[in-house]
Amino acid sequence: MDLNKCVIIFSGGLDSTCMCIHLKEYELYGITFSYGQRANRKEATISKKLTRVLKLKDHKIINIEFMKDIYNNTNVLTSYNEEVIPNKFNYSVVVPIRNAIFLSIASAWAFKIGASIVAYGAHKDDINYPDCRPKFTKKFEDALNQAESDGIKSGLRKKLTIWSPFQNNYTKSKLLSEGHKYLGNVIFETWSCYYGFKFHCGKCESCNNRKIAFSKTNITDKTRYM
Repeated sequence: MDLNKCVIIFSGGLDSTCMCIHLKEYELYGITFSYGQRANRKEATISKKLTRVLKLKDHKIINIEFMKDIYNNTNVLTSYNEEVIPNKFNYSVVVPIRNAIFLSIASAWAFKIGASIVAYGAHKDDINYPDCRPKFTKKFEDALNQAESDGIKSGLRKKLTIWSPFQNNYTKSKLLSEGHKYLGNVIFETWSCYYGFKFHCGKCESCNNRKIAFSKTNITDKTRYM
């Protein structure tokens, strides 16, 4: 029997990798975006490697680096004018409507391959990010299905569900705990850092959130930090 198909937005990070384990009963198709972020090459390399480990059915790395010019200096992830990325949440790390862009492209692929779910790794600890909140997810799901409503009615397309761990009240630590049970030490090959150095910087907000998640789950953090 064919498995239901799910397109996952996959950065090779802790959240998207652990989300794959949560959705392992589906046939998974990963999509990774290079949008001009500082860690784009690192994320592409790590996601490609983990694709094999997670046995994804297919994996695409999509180059939308032109977005760096559009974003300009709206955020510190695509603007290299800002040398220091904050070590805790500051709105400067929010990339405007990034998830909306990712979900639109991922949904186009989902409509093509007959997937019924598009998933991204937003969780309860991402409450500070507007396009991670369930309210956004539901409204965007409605908009995408409305945009392809005639195709859905005719049976040419499948109605999409846009899903994230946040909708099930998953925290980062709960995702990590579930993923670690299945992946073991492979979990330390994921990439969380906003920078694209050889090792995690250990200082940016994302690195600190990674450390906190390991601490909360009582899993020894074997990540290599600078």
